[in-house]
Amino acid sequence: MDRRAFIAGAASLVLAPPALARLSSAHEVALVTADEEGRLVAVDLPGGHVRRYVRTLPKPRSIQAVGSKAVVAHSELGAVTLISGSTLVVEHVLRGFGEPRYTAGHPDGRHAYVTDARRGEIVALDVIRRRVVGRAAVGRLARHVTIDPSGRALWIALGAKAERIAVVDVTQRARPRLVRQLRPPFLAHDVGWTPDGKRVWVSSGDRDEIAIYQARTGRLLRRLAADEPPQHFTFRDELVYVASGESGTLRVHRIDGALGHKATIPPESYNVQQAYGWVVTPALGRGTLCLLDRRGRRQWQKRIARSSHDACIVLANI
Repeated sequence: MDRRAFIAGAASLVLAPPALARLSSAHEVALVTADEEGRLVAVDLPGGHVRRYVRTLPKPRSIQAVGSKAVVAHSELGAVTLISGSTLVVEHVLRGFGEPRYTAGHPDGRHAYVTDARRGEIVALDVIRRRVVGRAAVGRLARHVTIDPSGRALWIALGAKAERIAVVDVTQRARPRLVRQLRPPFLAHDVGWTPDGKRVWVSSGDRDEIAIYQARTGRLLRRLAADEPPQHFTFRDELVYVASGESGTLRVHRIDGALGHKATIPPESYNVQQAYGWVVTPALGRGTLCLLDRRGRRQWQKRIARSSHDACIVLANI
C-alpha cells in the first residue's frame, strides 16, 4: 500500500481544503546532520537534490523524527533542538542536559525519550509543548535507545561498548521507570525493537555478532554472525537493515534473523534509518549520504557535508 496515498485519502474525510493542499504537496526529505558546519542538510528523496540548509546550534550529533518534529541532540553542548518536520524551521532549543545522545519517539508522535550519557538518565520530552516532562536514572553512559511499538517500554545500551542494557517502563509517558538491567553476551552497541513487538535486536561493539532477544521475557533467542562492529539497525515491517560502517556493508535480514540481500555502502556509514520505503545511511568522516530502496538496493551516494553522523526522513512542504 502507498502510505502517502492512504493518509491523504483518510485525511480528505476530515481536513479542510488548505490542509489537504499542504498534505498533498508534502514529500520525503532526508534531514542529515552536517556536524562540523552547524546545520542540517535537507535532501530531496529519491532525487538527491539539496533542497535547503537548516542552521542549528554547533555540532548536531544525532537526529530522530518524532511525529511531525525532528529532535536533534547536540551532545557536546548539552542541548536539544526541536525542528518542524513540515517547514524545516527551528522551533525551540532545550538546554540543561549533560550529554544528550540518541532519541526514541513514542508512537503517539508527541513524546520523545533522549538518553543523557553524562548523567546516566533517560529524559522524557513533550515535543508539542516543547518541554522536558520527566527524567529517570538508568545507568551511566546511556546511549542508543529503542521503544516498544506499543509505546510501553524502552531498551537502552549503557555505553558504546555496553556491559549492560537498561529496561525502562514508560507506560506513564512522562514518568520513565527503570525496571531492570540485562547483561548481553558481548559488549553491546545498538538496540532495536522489531515492528511486531516480539523481539529486540542487540548489536555488538566488540565483535562480528548480533543477539536477538524475546522482548517480553528478556530471554536470548539467537546469535547471528555479522560484519565488523559496531552495527546499527533500522526496521520496516518484516525486514531489518543492519549497517556496518567499518565493513562498508548493509545487510537486509528478516526479523527472525534470516539473511537476504547484502549491499556495499560507503565506509564509515554507521547510523541507518528508514521511512516511506527509503533507507538512508550517512558517512561520519566522509560526509556522504547513501540512499537504498526497501530491498536494500543502493540507489546513489552523494557528498553533502564535511562530516555526517546521522539522518532521518520527514515529510516536508518545501
